Amino acid sequence: MGTGIYQLAINLFASVVKVAAPFNKKIQLGVDGRRDVFDDLKKALSANAERRPVAWFHAASLGEFEQGRPVMEAYKTAYSDHFLLLTFFSPSGYEVRKNYSGADFVCYLPIDTQANAIRFVKWVKPEIAFFIKYEFWFNYLRALKKNGTYIVSFSSIFRPSQIYFKPHGFLHRQMLACVDHLFVQNQESISMLHQIGIIACSIAGDTRFDRVREIATKARDLPEIAAFKSGKTCLIAGSVWEADMQVLIPVLNQFEKQLKAIIAPHEIKKEEIEIWRKQLKGKSVLYSELHSKTDTNAFDFLIIDNVGMLSSLYKYGEMAWIGGSFGVGLHNILEAATFGLPVIFGDKSYHRFQEAVDLVKLGGAFPVSDSAGAGQLVGQFLENHPEREKAGRISENYVASGTGATDIIMSKVKQIIA
Repeated sequence: MGTGIYQLAINLFASVVKVAAPFNKKIQLGVDGRRDVFDDLKKALSANAERRPVAWFHAASLGEFEQGRPVMEAYKTAYSDHFLLLTFFSPSGYEVRKNYSGADFVCYLPIDTQANAIRFVKWVKPEIAFFIKYEFWFNYLRALKKNGTYIVSFSSIFRPSQIYFKPHGFLHRQMLACVDHLFVQNQESISMLHQIGIIACSIAGDTRFDRVREIATKARDLPEIAAFKSGKTCLIAGSVWEADMQVLIPVLNQFEKQLKAIIAPHEIKKEEIEIWRKQLKGKSVLYSELHSKTDTNAFDFLIIDNVGMLSSLYKYGEMAWIGGSFGVGLHNILEAATFGLPVIFGDKSYHRFQEAVDLVKLGGAFPVSDSAGAGQLVGQFLENHPEREKAGRISENYVASGTGATDIIMSKVKQIIA
């Protein structure tokens, strides 16, 4: 894709998004959130009257935010006098973290048109900009280079199948060339970047490991969850979709008398949840209803109908099912692994997640294709506690061995920031 084609494409995208917004709630949130973004940004920057140096962090969505959070918080600790700007592309990130107290201002990133990028960078004038994982935007990168901003990318992982390494990926290679330093997860990524002439790169690892270890040490005590569990073996089903539940529900029904389950949907859809509840043989309760119940331990299944508490739930589990791998892509398995849980997920789309591949090889994670396979595995874990605990230790040790990326990144940052 050439520069001219990219500019046409991004302008067309901006127009199509506005037309599609009335028909899609998520798109509408993004359009509404961007409508006054420059006015809101101007007010926020005006409050920075002393012109503190600006550090800009950009995350595509909620997952990238959590991945970048250890670096953001380490940066804020090291440079408390700096102005920290956090932007999101997706409503699923912004709407959940728009009140994040670690940043001085949080907003949507305006669509990557030339005019928006030039205006944004001219106003913000960031001293340093951080792009988390794969979120690269051509016009913003060019505007940052012109401004003299030091550009950092971290926690990325590169594979031969990606467009950067294809004959038609010239524009994307230009984007990578704009980055002053890329911190990647493994040696393969370094080798691939070197092949296309990107030399300013080094291995730091994945900052998600730092984040989940921190989450584990700060996990909230939830007495109502302990009361629901009531000493029984519990499976935590995190970020599940309909495809996951169609496999998981027969398993939960099979072991209804031996196993409790806490189910956290990836998206809270009341109609879908009610269908699941009808399919489950045992007694189920919504978390929003739990506080009104006096016999919480009488329920077999607890369904979480809110966002934000999943990471603290894993401490109450003995095994975990992580959703997404029968469809869009496997969700975060490290949050469960750090609590020492064996991790189960669908066998369809986990291969592009390095931590899943690693844990399957090590024996801490288990892909399954259907209810029969999942039921056999859960049955083994229920009957053989030492086997389950061994798999859990493998998961926990794997996370512990992967920490330290934040310190490596911040060491470089401290060489850059005077």
